Amino acid sequence: MSLSEGYGVLKCHAIAGQKELGKDTPHYQVHVKDDQFSYRLAINVRSSQQPFDLLYFVDNNFEHFITDKLDQLDFGFKKLENSDRQPGKIALDYIRGNLFKVNQMKPLPFNVPGENNDLNELIDSYIQRAIETQAVVYAFGEPWGPEENKPDKVFHFKPGRGVHNLHMNQGNSGSFAKENGIYQDGALLIHYPSALSSGDYWVAVFFAFQSQSFHTDDRTGNPIDKIVGSEPVQPGTSAVKAQVKIIAALVNPRGEDSGKESVTLINSSPEKIELNGWAIADQLKRKQPLDGFSIEPGGVITVPLSPENIQLSNDGGILSLLDSEGTKIDGVSYTKEDVKDKGWTLVFQN
Repeated sequence: MSLSEGYGVLKCHAIAGQKELGKDTPHYQVHVKDDQFSYRLAINVRSSQQPFDLLYFVDNNFEHFITDKLDQLDFGFKKLENSDRQPGKIALDYIRGNLFKVNQMKPLPFNVPGENNDLNELIDSYIQRAIETQAVVYAFGEPWGPEENKPDKVFHFKPGRGVHNLHMNQGNSGSFAKENGIYQDGALLIHYPSALSSGDYWVAVFFAFQSQSFHTDDRTGNPIDKIVGSEPVQPGTSAVKAQVKIIAALVNPRGEDSGKESVTLINSSPEKIELNGWAIADQLKRKQPLDGFSIEPGGVITVPLSPENIQLSNDGGILSLLDSEGTKIDGVSYTKEDVKDKGWTLVFQN
């Protein structure tokens, strides 16, 4: 069914932040404003079911092609229709969008004695910096309101309205399965101004519940089982351990090499891996088959890309490595700035 009230992104400025401590399902609350209205961002910091601690990952120097698209949005809430919730658009998908490595997510309690050691305090540090610098905040999630003649229950502005589900919205089981869908994940992205450093920069904060699965159906977003080696991977498992990784790509060949794009892979495992049935896919799901390729333990291979199968965009994009069952084993992203110089091979951080 996916999110019942729609999905989109709110472009705004942060006005105030407030921690919640004494509730069963606490949220970190943020008062934000666009050019006209006030909103409240309700960010989950504790699950309603065990395990209670949320998973999170912060990228303090987020680089992805979607930031160029976000810059072009007007302030306010933009509902992302089905045409926007596709590969290559601005809708977020933790699994398919190569926003970050999902196995980098770690659990963190919402409230721990001491300073700077829990999820409430982590979010607060970024929100307070956003307030001080008048940074632009992008909140991906599900909207509510406006609640006519009813003030917001936390910040008391009227009418109440806001955005919630600022977390992964797929891989749910049980009563939350009705909210599953692809390209509808929530997150908090903040564009800080250049006054703080040599240039402006982006921070991205991603959240997920430990009960969610990172193996989901490409159509429904529902959790799926997966066999890795001899071990079954059940819903709730965070990620497939990548034996083969994408480490480099020639995206923008020069002159005489025009059209000779390539991707370089490494086998980090102690076993030889046959790649029959595997493929490299771009953001539009065009695929370069890897039949006939294999990689020795610790070995590296460079795969030439056929323009008949796949072409890499110089405007930024993603690359995914799929195994013979179509499961994503690894993924990377790059921006227009990364590949502006012809002939240079782009090396990815792993």
